[in-house]
Amino acid sequence: MTIPKLSKRLRCAADLVRNGSFIADIGTDHAYLPIALLAEGRIRGGVVSDIHKGPIARATEHIRACGMEGRLFPVLCDGLNGLEHYAPQDILILGMGGELIADIFARAPLTRRPGIRLILQPMTHPERLRRYLYGAGYTVTEEALVAEEKIYQILCAEYTGQTEALSETEALFGKHNLRRGDELTVKLVTEWEAILTKRLRGKQSAGADAAEEQALLKEIGEWKHDCIGTVSEAQ
Repeated sequence: MTIPKLSKRLRCAADLVRNGSFIADIGTDHAYLPIALLAEGRIRGGVVSDIHKGPIARATEHIRACGMEGRLFPVLCDGLNGLEHYAPQDILILGMGGELIADIFARAPLTRRPGIRLILQPMTHPERLRRYLYGAGYTVTEEALVAEEKIYQILCAEYTGQTEALSETEALFGKHNLRRGDELTVKLVTEWEAILTKRLRGKQSAGADAAEEQALLKEIGEWKHDCIGTVSEAQ
């Protein structure tokens, strides 16, 4: 089997993995990411897990075809349950909903061990994942955006025991992304501004409460004003 070429989304996540770590790839599907990382010499091994038999069968087949048995270990399990004895250092959860990722962590004391790095890519509700992380004592240390058919948010976190409140925009887009204020962040924020504006008008037409949309649009407007002003001053 040819070593898989990672998509931009997976490559962005792979670049956050620490050299020489033992990883856990949760919801692995084809195991392409750990296979590529091991082939590159970036990791010393890993455990790849999924809750369904089909993905584990595919992962097992691909690991065997690449001659990586004994270094990558496929495990059928729910979330991180039963993976404690593998002692992973970098834990990756990519392509799941933000609420599901938060639920996995709520049931996994393993993620609160010192030195554990969490690399996460929520497909939906990044704001709910961030609120869980910051409220449960995790600190988001890095954030990245990557564009394929849509803009994906990828974040890196570790348990510090410190909690923090987030604004609406910080929860939805990420503090690090907003501070960076690059072209992709502006594009993501602008896309959400259009979605929220449409939602606001629909609620107003129906006589429904649109306070949530109004508050978030106000924050977005303030951020865009500050961001554009900062860019203009730099030029």
